[in-house]
Amino acid sequence: MLFRSFYVTIGIIFMKTQSEEKNPAIITGIISTISKGIGFIENPADPDGEDIIIEQGFLNTALNKDEVEITLNPAKNGERQTGKVTKIIKRNKTSFVGVIELDRGVGFLIPDDRKMYIEIMLPAEEIAGIENGTKAQVELVSWEDPKKNPRGKITKVLGKKGDNNVEMASIVLEKGFDTTYPDAVIAEAEKIGKEQKVITREEIAKRRDFRDTLTMTIDPVDAKDFDDAISFKMLPNELYEIGVHIADVSHYVTEGSALDKEAFHRCFSVYLVDRTIPMLPEVLSNDVCSLNPNEEKLTFSAVFIMDIDGQVKERSFSKTIIKSAKRFSYEEAQGVLDAKSGKYWDELSILNTIAKKLQVEKFKNGAIEFDQDEIKFILDENGKPTGVYKKPRLETHKLVEEYMLLANREVSKFIHESIKSKKWKELGSLYRIHDVPKPEKVADLVIFLKAMGYILPITNHTLNQKDINILLKQAEGTAEESLIKTTTIRSMAKAIYSTKNIGHFGLAFDYYTHFTSPIRRYADLIIHRILFNHLRDKNISDAEVIHYEKIARQSSEREISASEAERASKKYKQVEYMQSHVGESFEGTISGVTEWGIYVEEVNTKCEGMIKIRDLGDDFYTLDEKNYAIVGEKSKKRFQLGETIKFKVVSADLDRKTLDYSLVK
Repeated sequence: MLFRSFYVTIGIIFMKTQSEEKNPAIITGIISTISKGIGFIENPADPDGEDIIIEQGFLNTALNKDEVEITLNPAKNGERQTGKVTKIIKRNKTSFVGVIELDRGVGFLIPDDRKMYIEIMLPAEEIAGIENGTKAQVELVSWEDPKKNPRGKITKVLGKKGDNNVEMASIVLEKGFDTTYPDAVIAEAEKIGKEQKVITREEIAKRRDFRDTLTMTIDPVDAKDFDDAISFKMLPNELYEIGVHIADVSHYVTEGSALDKEAFHRCFSVYLVDRTIPMLPEVLSNDVCSLNPNEEKLTFSAVFIMDIDGQVKERSFSKTIIKSAKRFSYEEAQGVLDAKSGKYWDELSILNTIAKKLQVEKFKNGAIEFDQDEIKFILDENGKPTGVYKKPRLETHKLVEEYMLLANREVSKFIHESIKSKKWKELGSLYRIHDVPKPEKVADLVIFLKAMGYILPITNHTLNQKDINILLKQAEGTAEESLIKTTTIRSMAKAIYSTKNIGHFGLAFDYYTHFTSPIRRYADLIIHRILFNHLRDKNISDAEVIHYEKIARQSSEREISASEAERASKKYKQVEYMQSHVGESFEGTISGVTEWGIYVEEVNTKCEGMIKIRDLGDDFYTLDEKNYAIVGEKSKKRFQLGETIKFKVVSADLDRKTLDYSLVK
């Protein structure tokens, strides 16, 4: 199934004339383009209906996600509304990554971005010494005539197409991130690494000291940056002090510094299949700020006094210093829990018992249980995948998650209460919000599920979180489980950052923010500053409120780009893996049906490819859109969404990141 997202601010301006019929409407908004040179823009007269289409030849150099002005063509009964671009208000991006092809003394960049529908011309002076098939980053210099190719300038030569490092760098750069840092940022980070790594007595005196309290980190086995640690202390009367200690990045990355500006530009670390592109230079992310074992570290902590049932009796927030006694991987900590013995078994067992109570309470209150399989790759020394497997979700994953959720929720609630009690600026914080699903998305989901044999009740065009959990439980263990989870998630609104709190639908929290990952998320760093201001009774200015709104917008946008980069690297490795399995047969689930074919997802590796409709057999197949199926006209043979079939790998195209399959009869 295909889904399209638009980020549109639309206004209609009718030209001031005596006759509206003779003068077209002008619309401004964000355009979406496809590789065929066709554009789409939301129709303000019918936001939930069909988009206005800009047909081939009428884009007037508009590119995907540009802010544009278009003029509507006269409407025709029964036909889709069309228009033409008359002005580019603001370019979304001017930098593109792709492969250079040489042709008679000039070069052309074939963009990796498939929504970039035209090649960028590189004049002779730009391609001196460049070999055919080189990947590069190119800046669009000028494009005024839509009938001619835009002109570009090479800003970075990446290397030969197909090289693993080149391809991973291409993905990062294409999504607007970079693999290097400006000189000023590096200099600032190195200075901190030399001058501030040793913690002074004066700094320790300002903080609550947890160095003698048992503290541990639990992270992926290959993690290098440790944002969070958990401390544990038994108290009288069957109570426990549980601390959630987060790297105090805000102590080192000060407001307005070169590091701060670079972190704001990136907003996120980017996690590819084989590497991490950190938001902050490694001297900070992997060393100074990272909560490495047996090292004294500065932290910002949420500390809770709790009973065995997970009831919070007291909470406090403060700057702290810790010394982690143990660096657990998730698997190692799980081994201790499973064996019921080993280092810190007693503490881990109690922490796990309380975490399970927190989880039960969370779902009781309506949180949606969207656990999905995580795909991991086994790579050789050249980065080539030799295996793909599903990584199991362990109890220890959930243990850490519950304490991070608790800290995030309680920090957000505290800040909100502080704003209200002090009558500070209402928008003086950042929230992580998740809106209720839109009615039209709910309707589409209900129809889809009905075709799959599932009933999801709706009330007043909206969903109940508990009903969604019942649905997911019903689908558990079935061939269509993954498809139902994915489709249900896609029907939800996207969680975003905002200065306006509306709660979090998916978690069923009234207040929620991101506090626990400041090494890899800029929003968390800002929350640390906001929380510290509240603890010191430092008021929030109008300028800060405006800046928080800007941070919320940019963080929400950059999160999408970071996620797209992660998915692109996984897709590349899946296609690369299947290259060595061309001709082999597998079992898969039909994950999408279209008028041009069916998409199939391999059961174990989640490698998705397409079987073209012409390759389905000796029949004429058509799309039964209502029932999500492809049906043979003569044989009545059906290929139903969610059905399990056998297929053969026909081809794997790394350039397009696509797989072609054929049906095994």
